[in-house]
Amino acid sequence: MNTLTNCTCASTWAEFAPLILRVAIGMVFAYHGYDKLQKGVPMIASFLASLGIPFPSFFAPILIAVELVGGMLMVLGFFTHWVAKLFIIVTTIAFLTVHMTKGFNVSKGGYEFIMTLFAASVSLMITGAGKYSIDALFRKPDEQKRVNYSS
Repeated sequence: MNTLTNCTCASTWAEFAPLILRVAIGMVFAYHGYDKLQKGVPMIASFLASLGIPFPSFFAPILIAVELVGGMLMVLGFFTHWVAKLFIIVTTIAFLTVHMTKGFNVSKGGYEFIMTLFAASVSLMITGAGKYSIDALFRKPDEQKRVNYSS
């Protein structure tokens, strides 16, 4: 039973886990930010207003920037902790204003996808960008030792 529950892939491939998660959610957020940018700030502001978001003309460009620029930064692993916090805010607001009342199923507008993005963002906020990131280039040598994904 021990061989079934103890896989060596964790110690062999653990350094790649944050990279894979970062690239995946970074691309998703960047795509949605780009899509909102193409629709235009007035249309996004109108959508936010329909949800009851205060100051929609102020928050629309912020939302677009967080998703588009934040997504690109996440892919690169730059300011990962802070970008993840912004993603957590965006996904929480999306959950509360759009998806919560529609049930779980994403095909019905439900929250399964936004919940996954939230969980991935929380994970990256806690673990950081990982070894293969711009953030890792700025870590001090003693901080490099503390970030150990294989234990």
